Amino acid sequence: MDKPFWEQPLESLNSEQWEQLCDGCARCCLIKLEDEETGERFTTCVVCRYLDLETCRCTEYARRAELVPSCVQVTAENVRQLDWMPSSCAYRLRAENRPLPEWHPLVSGTPDSVHEAGISVRHFAISEAGIDDDELEEYIID
Repeated sequence: MDKPFWEQPLESLNSEQWEQLCDGCARCCLIKLEDEETGERFTTCVVCRYLDLETCRCTEYARRAELVPSCVQVTAENVRQLDWMPSSCAYRLRAENRPLPEWHPLVSGTPDSVHEAGISVRHFAISEAGIDDDELEEYIID
C-alpha cells in the first residue's frame, strides 16, 4: 500500500500537496522580536494584520510577500533552517522525518481539529492592527 502524500519526503510534494500540509495553526504568523545584543528571539501573541483570527488563514496569501516583506515563505529548501518554526509545525515535523500528530487535519479528516486541540492561535492571538510597534514587548508570551 502506498503511503499518504504527507508521509513522503517534502521534496517530492507538488504545490497543492505542500499547501495541504499546513495545519492552519498560524503560529508562524505570531510576531517575533529579536534582542539586538544577544540574538535571542521572543514570540508575542500578536499576529500579522492580514491573519483572519477565526480561520487562522492569511487573507492576503497570494500577495503576502508584497504586503509584508518580512513574511517568510516556507519551502522544502529552507524549512530546515527556520529554527523559529513551532515544534508542532507539520513542515518542521516532516523535515525531521517525524509523523503528523493526530490533530492534524490531514490525519483527523477535519480542518477544525487543530483548533479543537488548542494548537492554533485562534483563542489567544490579537492582531497587530491596533498595536504600536513600540508596545510589542508587552505582548511577549515566551
